[in-house]
Amino acid sequence: MERIGKKLWDLFELLVRAVVGWFLRLFKITLSEEQWVSFFQFVKFALIGVSNTLISYLIYVLFLLLGFHYLVGQYVGFVVATLNSFFWNNRFVFQKKEGEQRNPIWALIKVFLAYGVSGLLLAPLLLIFWCEVLHVSEFLAPILNIFIVTPINFVLNKLWAFRTKKEDAV
Repeated sequence: MERIGKKLWDLFELLVRAVVGWFLRLFKITLSEEQWVSFFQFVKFALIGVSNTLISYLIYVLFLLLGFHYLVGQYVGFVVATLNSFFWNNRFVFQKKEGEQRNPIWALIKVFLAYGVSGLLLAPLLLIFWCEVLHVSEFLAPILNIFIVTPINFVLNKLWAFRTKKEDAV
């Protein structure tokens, strides 16, 4: 199954390279291989983010429909989506290369701390702002948060939570 997933991802990457490359050539922009690698790392992160958003939003809506305050749904959805994020980002986006090491427990703690900035602090404050100040629907407000918290999450995960160390030479 993992092999099929790899082939599908390679096909997707080839298609995106062609389309994005064509678009960039219109503006006479070229990307180095290192820039492409970083770009596709962000694409993978964003795809996992979509699944996290769906999981979090479904839990959020479920809690609303069950009569809970919107912040309760926000917090429960946050925990479940963060666990999902850690699992997939650890395996798929921020993979260790040969000669690198990462403590998975410490990485999980750092992921919760990184997402805590946006998921436990920023997102609830934004929800209160959208719902209480701007009177945006409780069902729409978390979707607006995506455009603010996703870039913050990527930077915190890439530069801190999933940072690896080179193994010491023996």
